[in-house]
Amino acid sequence: MFSIILAAAMMAAQPVAEPPVSDPSVKPQYPTLPVITDNEHLYETFGGKDGLTALMDDAMNRWLANPRTRPFFEHADQARIKELLVKQFCVVMHGPCTYDGRTMAEAHRGMNISEGSFYALVEELQVAMNKRHIPFNAQNRLIAGLAPMHRDIINNK
Repeated sequence: MFSIILAAAMMAAQPVAEPPVSDPSVKPQYPTLPVITDNEHLYETFGGKDGLTALMDDAMNRWLANPRTRPFFEHADQARIKELLVKQFCVVMHGPCTYDGRTMAEAHRGMNISEGSFYALVEELQVAMNKRHIPFNAQNRLIAGLAPMHRDIINNK
């Protein structure tokens, strides 16, 4: 029994593989897949993959409706963005997913996203989480894990 517990602890302690940086001029400042929690139930609190997918559907609709965030999504591959966000959030929450997207530095390079646009995106995500009745402490756990990525998103030239 002890060996099973030890093996599980070692597997949990292994770092999550970051996506490779294909452009050597891009220098990410923060991990794209930070480990934010050892709460194995956070993923379930968000409703698992189905819950995250519904959350991203609602968030994308809100981002498209908001004039501060619309320019970054209206001509983008919205389905792919939602798919990658579901995977990224799942990995951050220790769900059974693998993230196969680019780093945040690469994905947002040259977009010149302002602080106002970034915070508008976060506000709309919070509204979507509230609409889905995700507990406030679970929302905070996710936002706390994602927030440091702003260094690779805001004004990334």
